[in-house]
Amino acid sequence: MLNFPPWKVLSIIATVVVGLFFSLPNVIPADMRASIPVLSGMKPMTLGLDLQGGSHVLLEVDRADLNEQLSRQLIGDVRQNLREAKIKYSGLGKSDDGVSVRITDPADMERATTELRKLVIPVGTGILTGAGTSGTNVELTTSTDHIYFTFTQAGIEDKISRAIQQSLEILGKRIDALGTTEPSIQRQGVDRILIQVPGLQDPSRLKDLLGKTAKLQFRLLCETQPSAEGQRPPADCDEMAMQKEPANKMWVQTSTRATVEGGDLTDAQPGFDQRNGEAIVSFRFNQSGALRFAQLTQQNVGRPFAIVLDNEVVSAPVINEPILGGSGQISGRFSTQEANDLAIVLRSGALPAKLTIVEERTVGPSLGSDSVRAGLIASIVGLIGVMAFMVLAYGLFGIFANIGLLAHMVILVGALSALGATLTLPGIAGMVLTMGIAVDSNVLVYERIREEQRAGRSVVSSIEVGFSKALATVVDSNVTAFIAVVILFGLGSGPIRGFAVTLGIGILTTVLTAYTMTRLIIVVWMRRTRPKVVPL
Repeated sequence: MLNFPPWKVLSIIATVVVGLFFSLPNVIPADMRASIPVLSGMKPMTLGLDLQGGSHVLLEVDRADLNEQLSRQLIGDVRQNLREAKIKYSGLGKSDDGVSVRITDPADMERATTELRKLVIPVGTGILTGAGTSGTNVELTTSTDHIYFTFTQAGIEDKISRAIQQSLEILGKRIDALGTTEPSIQRQGVDRILIQVPGLQDPSRLKDLLGKTAKLQFRLLCETQPSAEGQRPPADCDEMAMQKEPANKMWVQTSTRATVEGGDLTDAQPGFDQRNGEAIVSFRFNQSGALRFAQLTQQNVGRPFAIVLDNEVVSAPVINEPILGGSGQISGRFSTQEANDLAIVLRSGALPAKLTIVEERTVGPSLGSDSVRAGLIASIVGLIGVMAFMVLAYGLFGIFANIGLLAHMVILVGALSALGATLTLPGIAGMVLTMGIAVDSNVLVYERIREEQRAGRSVVSSIEVGFSKALATVVDSNVTAFIAVVILFGLGSGPIRGFAVTLGIGILTTVLTAYTMTRLIIVVWMRRTRPKVVPL
C-alpha cells in the first residue's frame, strides 16, 4: 500500500496540473487571458440565472387553441372523406366537445359510418409516442342521421405531448439564434415548458420570440374588400387584421389553391431594401414550395396577395410579375430588431400549438452579483473551517489532508470548467458539501491509524494497515453518496441536476485527492523523516 511506482506519481501530479490549467480562466481576467495564447480560447464557468441574472419564462400549451386546431383538421378530413365517397351531407361543424355531421340520405348512414371510422386513429403508448395512455384520438357515435366525433382524453394528451416535444426543439433554435450563453429549456409537467436564459435582461424580446407560433402563409386577397366596419366576409374568405394597424381589416381567401404555406421555407434572413433602406426579411423556399409559389404568382399577376403571420396580415403587396426563383422578401415597416426576430422565428419553424406565458420573472444582475458574493463567502468560510478543524484534530497529518483538499477543489473547478457546466447557487452548495466529504475519508483513515498504533504496531505498519483497512469504508461511503447523486440527476431537473453534477464530480475527485494523494504525501514524508511515532 505504501509503494508508489513512478507512473502513479506522475499521473497524480498530471491530474492536479491539468485541473489547475482548466481552473485558471476562472481567476484570470478576460483581457489577460486574451494575451496568453494557450488560454485565449478558454472560458470560465458559465454562471446560472441565479448568479448573473437573466430571464425566466414558463410556457403552457393553450388547450383551447389546440382543440380549435384539431376541430378544423377533423372537419376538413370528414369533408374530404365524404366527398370522395360521394355521400351527401349537411351541417358539418363543431359540436360541444368535437365535430358532428348530418348524413342527408339515411340509406348512406352505414356506408358513411364505415368510411368515417377510418378517422378514428389509435393513440400509441409509452416512450415512443410520448403518451402515457392508450386508446383512440376520437370516439365515433351515431344517431338516426347524425355522426358524432368526440375528442378523447388520450388523444388530447397525445397531441399535447407531441406538441411539447416539437416545441422544445423549435424554441431551442430560436433562443440559440439570440446568441445567449447556456440557456435552459426543459419540459415541466405534462403541458409546460420552462425556459431560463442567463444574462438576457430584455424579457419582452424573449416573450415576443417565444409567443409567436410563426405560422406563415402567402394568401390571395379576396376580390372584394370591406368598405365599412362590421361587414361580413363573403364565402371562402377570412377576415384578418393588419399587424401594424389592428383596426384595419382585410379579407383573404381560404382556398388551398390560393395559399402557400411557410412550412416550405428553407431560409429567412434579415436585410435592407436597396430602394428605400427599410428593414426586410428575405426568404427562400424548397423545391416544392418554390413550384407552388411560382404557380400562385404566375396565375395572379396584377392581384394583391397577403403575407399572413399568425393570422395577422404583415403586408399586402401586388404581384407585379411571376416570382419563379423560389425566393422573395417580406416588408412591413419593421425595425431592425423586428426584422431580425421575424427571420429567427421563420427559420426555426412554426410551433405546433400556441404557447401562453403563465409565469415570467427577471433576475437583475445586482441580485446575481449578491448571490455570487454570498456563495464565495460561504465557500471560503467552509474551506477555512474544515482546514482549521483538520489541523487542530490531526496536526501535521491534518496539514497533509488540507493539501489534498486544496487539490480537490482545484480539480473540481477545472473539471466543471472543462465540461462547460453552468454554476448555480445549488452548484456552489454542492462544492461546499464536497469539502466535508473530502476530509471525511481522511478522518476514517487517520482514526484507523490511531487504533493500529495503540495496538502496538510500528509506524510503517500502522499507516499501511490504516490505509488498507479503511479503504473499504471509504469506497462504501462514496459509492452510497454517488447512488444518491445518480437518483437526483435522473429524477431532478434544473438546479437539482446542477447540484447533482457538482456533487458527483466532487465525489470522484475525493477518492483521488483525499485518499490517493494524501497517501502519496505521507509516503514522501516518511521516506524523508523516518519517524519513530505517528504524529496523530
